[in-house]
Amino acid sequence: MKIHLTAIIKAKEEYQTEVLEVLQNMVTETRKEEASELYTLHQGIEDKNQFVFYEIWKSEEGLAQHNEQPYIKAFGDLVDEKLQEKPQIYITHLI
Repeated sequence: MKIHLTAIIKAKEEYQTEVLEVLQNMVTETRKEEASELYTLHQGIEDKNQFVFYEIWKSEEGLAQHNEQPYIKAFGDLVDEKLQEKPQIYITHLI
C-alpha cells in the first residue's frame, strides 16, 4: 500500500538558508530512490522559515529505507540546533 507523508519543518530564521540547502539536497537525492513516487518541497509565502514536504512512497519498506539514507541522517543532525521545533510528520493513506 502506498504511503503519503507530509512533513512540516520550521527553521530558525538565522539558519533558514542553511536548512533550505540541506532540504534541497534531500529532494535531489530522494528523487533517485526507487520507492519514491513523489517528493516535493514547498516554502511558506508568509513565513519563509516554514518548509513543507509532500511525499508519496510505494511502500512502508521503501520509506523505511529512505529514512536510513545519509542525506536524511544529515537533516536529522540539524533538528536540535537549527529548527524552531521538531518536524511535524503526518503519515497517511489516500482514502
